[in-house]
Amino acid sequence: MKVYVSALTPLSIDSNNSIPTNDNRLIRRIVRDSLYRGYSALDTMRRWPSVRHGEEEHIFPYQEEADVMFNTALVFELGVLRRWAEPLLMEVPPIVPEFSEAKRLLKFLSYIIPIGEKEIPPTSILREFLDGSSFDYS
Repeated sequence: MKVYVSALTPLSIDSNNSIPTNDNRLIRRIVRDSLYRGYSALDTMRRWPSVRHGEEEHIFPYQEEADVMFNTALVFELGVLRRWAEPLLMEVPPIVPEFSEAKRLLKFLSYIIPIGEKEIPPTSILREFLDGSSFDYS
């Protein structure tokens, strides 16, 4: 059995502007990389093109072959991730090429209402990107 797992963002800002799945995934990764790998947002943003290339080559061509697909995106996750992602993105210095992307993501996050992570159960997939999971990843 082949299983495909991805975060397919189910939200739109309004009827003309959807939230790109890549933005949701990059914000997840920035938060997770900071918490679990000690990377800055800049470090993660610099690695992102390589991640995307790997997906294009090794994952996306095979997704249609999956017997089952799971969408791991949650309607409320950007509200939770905002609190974690904003300070990390604000640390990106204005002298690097990634600054414009950090600024764009910060503007995008400013449209999202913050949600406290206390409301997120310890078994939620979102805990993979935050702390407080009831699962042991070691």
